[in-house]
Amino acid sequence: MEKAKPKVLPLNKRGMNFEMFMWIITRLTALAMYGLILTAIVGALIMGARNQMNLADVLRWGFMPNNPHVLNTDVPDLAPWSTPFWRTVASLLLLVATAHGVHGLVAIADDYIVTPRGRRIVRVLSIIMMISMSLIGLYVIWIS
Repeated sequence: MEKAKPKVLPLNKRGMNFEMFMWIITRLTALAMYGLILTAIVGALIMGARNQMNLADVLRWGFMPNNPHVLNTDVPDLAPWSTPFWRTVASLLLLVATAHGVHGLVAIADDYIVTPRGRRIVRVLSIIMMISMSLIGLYVIWIS
């Protein structure tokens, strides 16, 4: 009986191409989102404990650590929430989540769009959408 050939290349023969790079980026952005959300939730728990925040407000803050999210709550002092640290955390979370989501959208679109021209159009539209939504989000985070 003949021995079947392996269907995958060994690691030393694999090259770093665009698809491999995007696969790594997707995994790293997912890990970054977990870290940023954990940072925001721990920070909200620490600051919420002294301000008597309820769990819903803590989680809302954790998933988008932005000052207007706490503006509508019963938190008496908003100054600790308006620091550059929290704006940076919110900005990083926005950018990482947007990049992760748009790559997922492009990966799904590649499965259903068969023409190279159609894939190129979807990718360009996705990049335009990602840049415009990121700029709007950063404006809201840093100006509000």
